[in-house]
Amino acid sequence: MAQALPLPWSPWGRPGVKALVTAGLFVTTLWNLRRFLNPSKGSREDSKHMEPLVVLVWEWPSKQVPNISGDVCRELYSVTGCQLTTERQLLHRADVVVFPHVRLHPGQDRLPKERPPGQNWVWVSLESPSNSRALAGWNQTFNWVMTYRQDSDIFIPYGKLVPNRSATVNIPAKTNLVSWVISNYHRTQKRAEVYKNLSRYLHVNVYGRANKKPLCKDCLLPTTSKSRFYLAFENSIHRDYITEKLWRNSLLAGTVPVVLGPPRANYEQFVPADSFIHVDDFSSLEELATFLKTMNSSRYQQFFDWQRRFSVKLYTDWRERICTICTAYPHLPRGRLYPNLQSWFNS
Repeated sequence: MAQALPLPWSPWGRPGVKALVTAGLFVTTLWNLRRFLNPSKGSREDSKHMEPLVVLVWEWPSKQVPNISGDVCRELYSVTGCQLTTERQLLHRADVVVFPHVRLHPGQDRLPKERPPGQNWVWVSLESPSNSRALAGWNQTFNWVMTYRQDSDIFIPYGKLVPNRSATVNIPAKTNLVSWVISNYHRTQKRAEVYKNLSRYLHVNVYGRANKKPLCKDCLLPTTSKSRFYLAFENSIHRDYITEKLWRNSLLAGTVPVVLGPPRANYEQFVPADSFIHVDDFSSLEELATFLKTMNSSRYQQFFDWQRRFSVKLYTDWRERICTICTAYPHLPRGRLYPNLQSWFNS
């Protein structure tokens, strides 16, 4: 009769090891049961993190409130985890509350009466300090600022250049030398003074309500594109205050901007140095006029070399601007209030 072969050796056959493993399984089971019955703080934070960031716009910046239902940030601008709302009853749930300066009334009587812990308030403005009133009343109120200034917590420019691989140049046909679109003309503004003196040396085609030649929305670009140069004159001179006058009326239209605004070095932080002409480049407006009138074709075309590498992106939808809050949110400072909003904005 054959002898039975011994079974392979196994540690489970040793009583000490078996007891140790059994105890380990018991402890692990207790630990998992404890986490199930009493979730940790970290688990709650993870759950909160998975929820969309709720951004309450106290009053919409423009008169027309667009559709912001559903997941508009993701659908329109590929920004995920962001819920926009104008429903004030959601104040207690909001992570961020947005206050456009154009909708703020003097005094704080129309602001929320209380601020839930951890909620952050954002002051929003696309106007320059010269056109922003009653800033002194908002000290120690806002956690973050959202403006055209590059040093804002949330930077919202009027436009920017984005890389473009087309490497083509498109210069529309030209029928006149210089144009300007102006709606609010005030003699005390520097742009009014510069225009008045410049027009002594060359003719400027002036459009807009100020000259009783208003342009419809779809008429503006076809009109300015016919000019070799466009007067991209800002209504006030402030750091980074570079508006649609440069981005839309000039660069997007396919004309060369003659700019009046912050110094040339500031413009060059946004666009190539050879894409525009600065009023300050000349010792006199007569010299500027001569430069514009006598420019040859090859020199003129050099101002469009930027089109080989870039195209213009405009920011016109407030939904896109507000959605950027969610993109910036993880990197924004916490627990800070601007002690003197007017001092910061005027700096």
